[in-house]
Amino acid sequence: MADKVRVALDAMGGDHGPAVVVSGAELALRAHPESEFLFFGDARLVAPLLDARPLLKVASRLVHTEVAVRMDAKPSQALRYGRWKSSMWLALAAVKKGDADVAVSGGNTGALMAMAKFELRMLPGIERPAIAALWPTLRGESIVLDLGASIGADAEHLVDLAVMGAATARILFGLSRPTVGLLNIGVEEVKGLEPVREAGRILREEKLPDLDYQGFVEGDDIGRGKVDVVVTEGFSGNIALKTAEGTARQMGEYIKAAMSRSLSARIGYLFARSAFRELRERIDPRRSNGGVFLGLNGIVIKSHGGTDAEGFAAAINLGRGVVLDQLLAKITSALDRHHGYQQRALGGAAS
Repeated sequence: MADKVRVALDAMGGDHGPAVVVSGAELALRAHPESEFLFFGDARLVAPLLDARPLLKVASRLVHTEVAVRMDAKPSQALRYGRWKSSMWLALAAVKKGDADVAVSGGNTGALMAMAKFELRMLPGIERPAIAALWPTLRGESIVLDLGASIGADAEHLVDLAVMGAATARILFGLSRPTVGLLNIGVEEVKGLEPVREAGRILREEKLPDLDYQGFVEGDDIGRGKVDVVVTEGFSGNIALKTAEGTARQMGEYIKAAMSRSLSARIGYLFARSAFRELRERIDPRRSNGGVFLGLNGIVIKSHGGTDAEGFAAAINLGRGVVLDQLLAKITSALDRHHGYQQRALGGAAS
């Protein structure tokens, strides 16, 4: 089938392991029955879960391994004891060998990044991968990256993130020239760290044809949807993500408490429950669970480690979508154009 996507799953990754991974795959299969799954994990734990789901079992193959990367392992430790044989590594290897189109893991982020770099390698001109994810906003959705693949970034890396993020926005949002902003502590050009200011200068001067650089954006601009793509380095990006997730849960608890405080509040909820249901769905972190590792020579999706089956299914479906939209080929093309522009500019300056 033209829409068939083969998904390699790290069945042992995440806080809940095979229970969530297998249940999430079942939900994803219901939405897209043409999907195929490769499970990598301990057969003693995974096989009974597949046996209880006949339709999923028919669409799946299980590869046994007793080695799993611990959620608290350092990347160097994960590489030392998990290379070649862990469920995480084998899922990535399936993509490299062409046995799968995408790998999905809810495991240790640092370990996944390190293993992906070693096994899949980086695209030409890219030194480090970045996690890009959809972020719900007042305008709809934006793409934010990097959300924690690595800490720190020089100006050129931030520019590469802008190029890759814009390419992703063109595919997911159907935009010919997405708007891009650099996350900063103010919108003035004199504010912020030197790498951010320098990246802003490069983006202003290059005037890249595939993106519309809008300048600096602040933290509150993310939720407003001021730009289609928000670019930042992984440390601040991960803090922004966890803060937003925590705030969404906090608001949900506030609303729940307020609606049960009095009889009139409960009656009011009955009249407005459709609106509250829509609000709950909008702020539900599971809805947008899943980040794409950009910059790799292969498609890897990082699921939130603490998500449930519905959230893991969302991560699988995200991977399916970017495979069908040929994200990797389009990002490679965008980077080639950008780096070619740089070479021509340097050649002109030298002459």
